[in-house]
Amino acid sequence: MSQNNDTPLHIAMYPWLAMGHITSFLRIGNKLAKRGHKISFFLPPKTQLRFTSQNHHPELITFIPIELPLVEGFPVGAETTNDISTEARPLLMTAMDMTKDTIETHLLTLKPNFVFFDFTCWLPELAHKHGIKSIYYFSALLVRVAYTFHLSATSPIGDLIPESHLMSPLPSFPSPFMKHKAHEAKSFAGAFNVDFGGGLTLIERVVKSIRESDAIGIKTCKEMEGVYCEFFEKKYGKPVLTAGPVLPDPISVKLDDRFDTWLAGFGSGEVVYCAFGSECTLELLPFQELVLGLELTGRPFLAALKPPRGYETIESALPEDFLKRTKGRGIVYGGWVQQQLILRHPSVGCFVTHCGAGSLSEVMVNNCQIVMIPNAVDQFMNARLMSLELRVGVEVDTREDDGFFFREAVREAVEAVMEVDSEVGREVRANHTKWREFILKDGVEETYISGFIQKLYELRFEL
Repeated sequence: MSQNNDTPLHIAMYPWLAMGHITSFLRIGNKLAKRGHKISFFLPPKTQLRFTSQNHHPELITFIPIELPLVEGFPVGAETTNDISTEARPLLMTAMDMTKDTIETHLLTLKPNFVFFDFTCWLPELAHKHGIKSIYYFSALLVRVAYTFHLSATSPIGDLIPESHLMSPLPSFPSPFMKHKAHEAKSFAGAFNVDFGGGLTLIERVVKSIRESDAIGIKTCKEMEGVYCEFFEKKYGKPVLTAGPVLPDPISVKLDDRFDTWLAGFGSGEVVYCAFGSECTLELLPFQELVLGLELTGRPFLAALKPPRGYETIESALPEDFLKRTKGRGIVYGGWVQQQLILRHPSVGCFVTHCGAGSLSEVMVNNCQIVMIPNAVDQFMNARLMSLELRVGVEVDTREDDGFFFREAVREAVEAVMEVDSEVGREVRANHTKWREFILKDGVEETYISGFIQKLYELRFEL
């Protein structure tokens, strides 16, 4: 069969129903639709409403409503991880597994060329049954995919990962930095070894998805993660399709007046912005150490954090007299904020982040410096790559056994990256500038997206 690259592709998408995953799938969907390709995006009905404003090509991107079946113990009306506790996530995965027949019916009607997916590891077999290619699309750093797959392949006890196996570099893995503290290894093993719906662990789902898909699609640049692209393709014989930086489209709305006015009261690069994403909830003590650390910097700060576990409001969890001491120079806000707009504000000079993939993508294209406090499995790996390999930021020092951090460690990390004359500050500032200029360079994203589409055409006609 001859290739015809003039014929638009039709791509179905069914991401894990977490806000960050959906956002990343929709971003690559927007890039593809901008070039004339059709996207059929499977989403639950209420969640569709949340993402309508992010669909920039409604004439080509169609949201297909998917009702989640009832699962015992799963909250009625919940649709994404944002609606449930961490403990309920396996039930969400089970509900997604139960949509298999519905997805198959849609695929038979839609007849797409490809289906992009992540944790629904049954999709490759289903797609192949109907002559559709499957792409395991990973919306974060490739090091995470490569490490996870290699970890499973080298584990002495198969798919169950012992904590001790995580505390030193994996044999033959390209990075000597991918090793974990005791508390990180425990978190990693706990997350990957427990049932994640349908009797499968999370690592079993990831490995099955990789093995049975036609290719890996990844939001990354070879200039940043080329060693992992080569490692993965050579060692596991699976094509890696790099999509490039997949930058968010410019936002047409303005920053909320409340924050814009407050930020405008400070000089260039003075403000420390801290945010841990829409799903990360800290315990009370680390929450208080974090905000006290921001106070100790002596700098103005804006923190967008969820109330700690067991507390209904931010105010009820703040240290005694905290609001009084920081009045005028500090805000701790418990609601959603326009992070992209805050990060690009000229008054913001530092971003304290939990190292979620979306947050790191957003800060890399802005001028503010990066301080990292990873909280979960993938975030630990993100932090190692950013702090030890790319050297664009600094991790806050934490205790080996439980990961607890103290206010003084937060202050020290912020000072290290923000002090103009510090050696660390000069290094991370120079490296961040280098990568920001590369990512934003004219033609970089266009070249990557064009190459990504070309690889899709080649896969489509591959025998």
